Order: sequence, then C-alpha cells, then structure tokens
Amino acid sequence: MAPVWLVTGCSTGFGRELVRAALGHGFRVVATARDPGTLEEFATHPDVLVAALDVTVPQQIADVVRQAETRFGRIDVLVNNAGYGYLSAVEEGEDAEVRAMFETNVFGLANLTKAVLPGMRSRRSGHVVNVSSMGGLIGFPGIGYYNATKFAVEGLSEALAKECAPLGIKVTIVEPGPFRTDWGGRSLKVPKTAIPDYNETAGSRRATIQGYSGKQPGDPVRAAEAIITAVQAAEPPLHLVLGHPAYEQVSAKLKAFAAEMEAWSALSLGTDFPDA
Repeated sequence: MAPVWLVTGCSTGFGRELVRAALGHGFRVVATARDPGTLEEFATHPDVLVAALDVTVPQQIADVVRQAETRFGRIDVLVNNAGYGYLSAVEEGEDAEVRAMFETNVFGLANLTKAVLPGMRSRRSGHVVNVSSMGGLIGFPGIGYYNATKFAVEGLSEALAKECAPLGIKVTIVEPGPFRTDWGGRSLKVPKTAIPDYNETAGSRRATIQGYSGKQPGDPVRAAEAIITAVQAAEPPLHLVLGHPAYEQVSAKLKAFAAEMEAWSALSLGTDFPDA
C-alpha cells in the first residue's frame, strides 16, 4: 500500500512541490492550505485529499486528521511545512505579530504533530518532517523573532526524535537556505515602524531579503525530491540542510562554535564543585 503523506502549507513553495513530487512517486497525499481553493490542480486526483487547514485552529487540525484517516486509513508521513517570516529587529518587534508567528510556526506545528502521533504510535511506524530553516541554527540581524520560532522547532524536534525512536517513529528537521519560494515575497511580514539605528543591520538584511525574492539559488523542486529521498532512506537524517548557502554557513557556525568552546574551556570547566 502506498504511503500517505500529510503536508501543510501547500498553496505555494515547498508544500506545493512536495505534493507534486509525492504523487510522482505514487504516494497518497493529504494536501492542505488555509484556502483549499489554491489547491485546485490536485482536487480531482484520486490519490489526493484536499482539505482546509489553518494550523492555529485546533478544530481544523482535528478535522483534517479525521478526514485523512477516514479516507486513507492512516498517516505515514507528516510534513509540518506551514509557516512564514517576520523581518524585524528585536527592538522593532510588534508583540501581536510576533505572537501570531509563534502560533503558526511553533504551536501549530506542535499541535498537529500531537494529533498525528497517536496513529503512528499504534502502528509503531511513521515519520515527522519539520521544516525549519538555516535560521533555526544561525541567528541573523533582522529576523530574530523568526529565528526564535525556528530554534524552537529545532529543540522540539530533537526531543521528539529521542522520545519516538523506541516507538518506530522517525523525525527529520529540514533546514533550507534561500530557496525560490514565496517566503521572501507575499508571505513575508515587516514591522510598521523601523528604527533608523538598525538600518545597517536589521534594515540592511530586510532590504537584501526583499530584494532577492524570486532570485534565490535554491530550487524547490529539487528540495522536494531531497526530502522524499531522506524520508525513504534506511537511516534518515535528523538534520537535513538544503542548499549551498545553508550548508556553507551552518558549517562555518559549527566550526566557530567549537573553536569558541575550546577557547573558553578552562573557564567553562572551572565552574563545578571541586569534588564533583
């Protein structure tokens, strides 16, 4: 029986390309979006269930999981892809906007995962794919709050992987760099008021991200195939970094982190009780 993939945020970008790629591999797919009308190309496909899903609405989460299990009998792979960015210096951040982003990027992801896990536990199999970002491993000026949501996804996912490994459930965190999706375009939010003192840091990065929207080096089609390859592997990765910019910058971060730890090791190691 072909596996069943439930993918969130399918109206554009990674989500849409994942649906196309999954169908190309003969999978069955639950394709979701806040506006299911954006998924018309999949509506008549016999192996697709199109459903409305705003991951911040608990009743919609329950309805989608019920519909998926009624139609296909199971959910084998959950891809938590729904999310968006907010370009703001930390001081510029608007509380309502920041909280709304956390509701989607973190709490929505967690709540949908919690709704799908009982079925995976009962079958002792399944795979949760959480779409993070290179910004879940590296903090950048101008996206601190977005970084915070993705750092949260990283920590949640690493804990989940350890909890679920004995139950036959795997977890993969996808960490893309800049890809040619709508993340830097229509989906992006910015603060109403910018503080001039941050023009050279947060402001500069905001302008860069908005300026290269549609010109990013990453190909969402290749990313979708890479995710499927990772999920199908006998030993899937916990971390899947995608794209040259992400690979290079994450590698540099890890090396710098290790060097800093070593440089300060005497101070770090000198904080235990003498007899510990």
